[in-house]
This record gives sequence, structure tokens and C-alpha cells, in this order.
Amino acid sequence: MKNCLTLLITFYCSFLIGQEKQLYLSRNKHDLTKSFIFPQKDVKLIGFGAYHGAAKTEVAEIALVSSLIKNNNLRYYIAETDIAIAHFLNEYLASGDEALLKDLIIHYGVRVPQERTIEVFEKWKALKKINDQLPADKKLTVLGPDPIVTYKYTYKYLLSLITNTKEWKPAQELQNTVTMDTTDFSPYYESYSKSQMVKFIADFEENKAFYFPYISDKTKFSYMIELIKKSFGGYNRENEIYNNYLKLYDTYQLQTELVYVRYGFFHIMKAKEGNAESFFFKLLKNNIYTQKNLVSIIGYLNQSEVIWDDIYTDDGNYSHSTTSREGTGDSNDEYFKGIEELKKQKTSDITLFQLNLPESPYRFAGCIDLIEIITPKKSDINYAEQNTVSFADYALLISNSKASRSIFSLQ
Repeated sequence: MKNCLTLLITFYCSFLIGQEKQLYLSRNKHDLTKSFIFPQKDVKLIGFGAYHGAAKTEVAEIALVSSLIKNNNLRYYIAETDIAIAHFLNEYLASGDEALLKDLIIHYGVRVPQERTIEVFEKWKALKKINDQLPADKKLTVLGPDPIVTYKYTYKYLLSLITNTKEWKPAQELQNTVTMDTTDFSPYYESYSKSQMVKFIADFEENKAFYFPYISDKTKFSYMIELIKKSFGGYNRENEIYNNYLKLYDTYQLQTELVYVRYGFFHIMKAKEGNAESFFFKLLKNNIYTQKNLVSIIGYLNQSEVIWDDIYTDDGNYSHSTTSREGTGDSNDEYFKGIEELKKQKTSDITLFQLNLPESPYRFAGCIDLIEIITPKKSDINYAEQNTVSFADYALLISNSKASRSIFSLQ
């Protein structure tokens, strides 16, 4: 009898909490398929992340970024890439060169393969269209804090800082390699491009006095050398993202700006998950931002697919495989705890929920809805004394999305 009473009380309490969440969510949701104003004003850093590879994630991002540009004076866009690829994304926004954009997405996708897609290509075209309408002092600047992704655009960026390659034989060799474009430019094994870069840096460091007159921006060039040398050995990616961001933060005086970050959702979690320290957690831990002016938006997929891999078909074309089960966080055997509450309250296929208001039930100790993943294998992460809002401020529910399509199938 006592056990039955305990179960009944537990069920009743769960029911009441569920009702409270439903009421709260119904009052604090925004339809991103319509014009909307982001609810918070005194924000300096806004991060958005979701599982990679769903087509509507890019649609959701455009809606979010458009609002932030229009209503919050957004000027800086942090992409999940390195400084050189970011530099040439800025060049695309200025020139509209779509051949360049396609190649950038192919190389960007070396680190994030599920975003090597037509939808990401179209997202950047949409961003360019928005950017073209802005006055010169309001245009977006793209920045990349990741460790080096591939050497191709590292080569090109280095070469853009050299005024005379005729007197710099190793620089000429880099130029020849870029022009031929027949290597994979990989920094992840002892590739031809890595060995060439090792020789280039060794020669530069031995003959700095001779080469310095041929460098147009010595500060940028020195920083690139530092990043390249890091790529020769092992490193902790999250630490490097954080350190590189601090460099950008100082260079561009980002403390006075609103900055938008598009990264995978682990990187934008505000609390440690187990012992893992994310990029955003490091920013908070080291007082670069405060809890109030750093905002995290995590995207959740509902009845959606993601691209899984590229497939080279027998007829010499590219296709891709998809999945609506693994890697979506919304399958019968792998789902985010509490995602059903969002589904009941969605107003469109792209619905944003604010979780961080003072009265939010997502602040209750022990409420780790939308953070803990329920799987047959029990997680060994201890979420004691944490709650949903300690990790994220908003949930963006993306429903009925097709998988993104491989960029290699773009004609």
C-alpha cells in the first residue's frame, strides 16, 4: 500500500510539473516562420547549434540572423571554421563568386561533413542577399576561431599577405601547389601539403630579416604562422577555439559588439557536461562574458532527417544517404528528455522557446529536460545540481525537415 501511495504521489507531482511546463512554454514561444524580435536586448554573444545535416536548420538560422541584424545591430558572424576560410567567406559576401563559395563549403566540410551541403550553400547566398542591403558600416564580418581545417585556404591567405613571391621561392612553391590544386591539402596526416608547409615555415624562420619587407601585414602573417605550427602536432580543439576567439575578441574589439556564433551544440553549452568543458563554458569560467549577456540556443529535431554521408554513384554522380533515426535526438531509442513538451506547444515547423525567464520551470534543480539523452545505455554523466537553463537559454524545435543534400550533387 505504501509503495502504491508513493507511486501515486510521484505520478501526480510529475503531472503538475508537466502542466506547469506546458503553461510556461505556451506563453514564451515565437514562430520563426513569421517576423519576430529576439526577446533579449542586453546580449553580447548568441550561439546557435543543432545536430548537423537537417535542411530546415539553415532556414531557421536565416530567420534568426535576419532578426538580429534588423533589431539588434548584429555585425559579427562566427562560423565553425578557421581564420582563412572565414576570410574568403567575407570575400564571397563582397564578390558573390559562387564557384568560390562552393569550394569553400567543400573545404569547410572537411571538419563538419554534414554541412557540406546545398542547403549551407543556399544559406550563404541568402546571407549575401541580406548583407547587400546593409550600409557599409553595418555589413557582416565573418570570423573563424577553429584550428586549421585544410591548408588550401591557409596557403591562399598567406599568399595574399606576401607582396613579392618572385623573391620568395618557398612562397612560389605554395602558389604552384594552389594553382595546380591536385593535392588534398590535409593537415591531419603527413600529407604533401603538410610537408610543404613545414619546409615553408622552417625557411621563413631562418630568413625572417630577408622576408619581412615582402609581408604586407606582419601581425596577421605572424598569427597565421602560429596557427600553422599548431596544426603540425596534437591539440585540444576546444581549447584552441577558445584561445583563437580571444585573439579575435581583442582584434575586433568584440566586447562592444553583438556576436553571433554558429557551432555544433556541444560547443555552445554553458555548463560542463560531465568533465567536458565547452567553448561557451570556458568563456563564462574566465569571465569573458556573464551569464546574462551570453545566450545559448539549442536546436532540436522533430520528425526530421539528416544527411549521413556522401555517395559516389555508379553513373559518376554524387548522391547521399540520410537517416531519420540515428543522430537526430528524436528516435524511439534515442531522444532528448522532455522534447515531447516542445512538440505539444509548437506553432510552426520552426518554433523558438525561451527557457531562461525567472519563473521558468526549467530552472528547477534536477530538471535536465532537453539536455539528457535517453538511450538504452544509461549515461554515466552526473547532472546533479544542474538544470536545463544552466546549459541553454532557448530551445528551437525544427520539425518535418528533409535531410540536407550533398554539395557534390550541385550542378
